[in-house]
Amino acid sequence: MLAEERFVRILSVVDSAGTATIAELMEQLNVSESTIKRDLSLLDKDGLLKRVRGGATSLKGSLFTHDDSVSNRMELNVDAKQKVGAYAASLITDNDFVYIDAGTTTARMLPYLTNRSSIYVTNSLPLAMQLSANGFRVSILGGEFKNLTEAIVGEEAIESLLKYNFTKGFFGANGVSLDKGFTTPELKEAMVKRAAMRQCRTSYVLCDKSKFDNIASITFGTFESATVITDHAPKKYKDKKNVMEV
Repeated sequence: MLAEERFVRILSVVDSAGTATIAELMEQLNVSESTIKRDLSLLDKDGLLKRVRGGATSLKGSLFTHDDSVSNRMELNVDAKQKVGAYAASLITDNDFVYIDAGTTTARMLPYLTNRSSIYVTNSLPLAMQLSANGFRVSILGGEFKNLTEAIVGEEAIESLLKYNFTKGFFGANGVSLDKGFTTPELKEAMVKRAAMRQCRTSYVLCDKSKFDNIASITFGTFESATVITDHAPKKYKDKKNVMEV
């Protein structure tokens, strides 16, 4: 079992019960005690659970934990998202191998994409359909379909991502924070974002000003792990080298 798959399984067990012992996780994942201890330490370091003596406890519920539907989010901050999406699309150059994350801000890139020598991969069913209809070469990840966000998630999606090496990746986020990084409310979606970001040479997080200092329950990347493209950054973010206002 790949490390990312173990992380998903561990977090699923811990979040479902609120807590889990090392022995319980060893039995459910069929791995050694040393592996579980190492995984719990890594997940605790990343802020995904709390490591305690003999096991771990869930952090779910301490922050906002629910995603909204695509149809509801699509109508929020439209002008800002279009501005951010247009600029992000302009960053794609000849022969790029591009990952586009599911999301309402990343979706705003599509009307502005012009480079047909590039190849696109996405975990969004509607984005894949629109890219294909517009004549772009596109692949979609396999896995579980999450209707609320119209995204492909789960262990199969993570496994399929590991074969790709992207030149650029564009991601959505529910929250952007200096301390907690890039966050989203749902575990399976967060793990796909994290796996995809690790396969990108350069990563961009697209967000409007409303996302700054919001914190959702799952971190999928540190603040330094990507360049933030936004319409307007709060004062404390303006001097950060990885923040780009458009």
